[in-house]
Amino acid sequence: MLPKKYRLISKKDFEKVFKTGRGRHGKILGIKFAQNNLENSRFGFIISKKVSPKAVMRNRIKRQVREIIHLNLDSIKNGLDIVIICHPEIIKKNYQEIEEAILKTIKEIKILNLKN
Repeated sequence: MLPKKYRLISKKDFEKVFKTGRGRHGKILGIKFAQNNLENSRFGFIISKKVSPKAVMRNRIKRQVREIIHLNLDSIKNGLDIVIICHPEIIKKNYQEIEEAILKTIKEIKILNLKN
């Protein structure tokens, strides 16, 4: 479960990311991000009815994506608001493929901490 301080909740914050943020979209998901001037990054998730009309499937995908982010929180830069948008192709992918896509996109947009 993603702790509350890492969640992007308000509509205003989502709108700010979409207006001022940059991002990248792949085949199964897209990531948009913007600065938030906080000490930690916050994450929002968008899984629309286009992905699946069934709430059970949308919630399963949301739980998987949240868990991937939770496990990789320490490797993502602080001070960002990040929105992950899932596309309909994600429904055909398993957990490992979703994790690879998220981590690949995060590397491409250079929001990983380089401390290793």
